[in-house]
Amino acid sequence: MRPLKKLLYAPDKKITDQKMKESYDIIIVGSGPAGLGAAFNLAENSNKSILLLEKAKMSSGGLRNDCKQNYTFPVGFSENHWDESNAESMLKIVAAHLNPQYVQQRNLEVYVKRADNLGVKLLNIKQAHVGTDKAKELIRNLISQLKSYGVTVALETEMTDIDYDNRTISLNNSNKIRFKDLILAPGRSGYAWLQKIITKLNIKYLDNIVDVGVRLEAKEEYYPIVKDYYDPKFIFPTNVRTFCTNSGSAYTVKEKYENYYSVNGHAYSKDKKANGLVNFAMLRTITLTDPVVSGHQFAEILGQMAMQLSGGQPMMQRIGDFRLGVRSKKETFNDDLYSFKPTLSSATPGDLSLAIPEKILRDIWRSMKLLDTIVPGILHPSTIIYYPEIKTYAIRPEFIDKHFCVKENVYMIGDGAGTSRGITGAWASGIRAANGIL
Repeated sequence: MRPLKKLLYAPDKKITDQKMKESYDIIIVGSGPAGLGAAFNLAENSNKSILLLEKAKMSSGGLRNDCKQNYTFPVGFSENHWDESNAESMLKIVAAHLNPQYVQQRNLEVYVKRADNLGVKLLNIKQAHVGTDKAKELIRNLISQLKSYGVTVALETEMTDIDYDNRTISLNNSNKIRFKDLILAPGRSGYAWLQKIITKLNIKYLDNIVDVGVRLEAKEEYYPIVKDYYDPKFIFPTNVRTFCTNSGSAYTVKEKYENYYSVNGHAYSKDKKANGLVNFAMLRTITLTDPVVSGHQFAEILGQMAMQLSGGQPMMQRIGDFRLGVRSKKETFNDDLYSFKPTLSSATPGDLSLAIPEKILRDIWRSMKLLDTIVPGILHPSTIIYYPEIKTYAIRPEFIDKHFCVKENVYMIGDGAGTSRGITGAWASGIRAANGIL
């Protein structure tokens, strides 16, 4: 086993230029945390030839944006595929590579007691936060370290097709590369691509779960728990939970999907000047049955409806207007008496009740009121609600072993394949897949 190197070093120019060969022992598609977890485990414990493909210029998703890491089971893991003992052992390996600087948690007793009294759970999670501004450096160092191990890394290179019988993949540059083992780790954004490969390989799969919700943005003083717990994990009745809390230098952003925008949040490191705001999502998990059994199809329907109602942009509404049953207008965000403007200024002021299905909105609003009882202030009239925030779950292929093998010599891992729901769980999935090859 190769010893781990320190992450923070300048990339070696001698190993940045690599030529692709015609065949490899292992090809890994996707350089997110799942792909990196597999690549490091294989490179450190074997002499196999490895090719790591990434269609973008740099790894994206959670590792690139905000880079928030959770090191306590079950957060970030799919409980269908993990138990606590297995996950915790893998998390030690993940931490050895990512070198997390844990965020301290304090004074949670009062929040836990209030939550318990209302039938709400507040999970106590070990967390680390890198920040969007420092994530690029982390990714570059990880890739540079893999190259120093002899891993061939091909950026802006996409796998377009597979010839399974001949163990060959096609690339967007017209090359064909042979493999002995293939690991696919595309992430959630690679849904359509992974569905295409799964269909071609004739693999059974499920796609019937989706998270639909909103993102709240408020002054930090109205959500003071973040001073003691960076990313509070509240679990409410009716399948609603908080997700991805950002504070300090925190911003709400939009992410482009094929036919709609979804909102998200991120924060910079402590080196950046704080803006005094906090944002987080409130998500309702939906499990679909016949006749609509595709979570991605349902997400498309809701996302496109929201775009139709808001001129092709995400929608936003102040809590004060929402409570009064009136739509927010442009003047609400420019000429009102509140002391902060929306960080996602391109969002369209509107009426959320016209866009969000009534059952989903009712469950989310009830959970928001419970949260305001636990952390008084979050429902201040100035708080902004953004919509939509939609998290499509993975295509969940039928695995034939515990290493996430779907067909002889082919593995599917990470958030895109339903083996994880976050950075650390995805990296752990890569370790497990690699163990099936070693």
